[in-house]
Amino acid sequence: MQTVLMVEEFIKDNSMFYTRREIFSNLPKKMLWGTFRIIIDYLEETLKIMVDDDGIVSYIWNPELAKRLRKRNDLKWR
Repeated sequence: MQTVLMVEEFIKDNSMFYTRREIFSNLPKKMLWGTFRIIIDYLEETLKIMVDDDGIVSYIWNPELAKRLRKRNDLKWR
């Protein structure tokens, strides 16, 4: 879990500056590429990050918006 949080925090602090490979190379701790790819896939699937056509990774998670949307009765959450 600490590894996932480390990658997420690095992306959050450096959003829109690096590609996946550049993020991997600049992380404070080294890890296997396969592990990194799993973490990136997880962050994309949970809508915390997105990767543009040029491969640049951006942090998009907005917890305040999520809280407001959860309170809406006209939306269903699974």
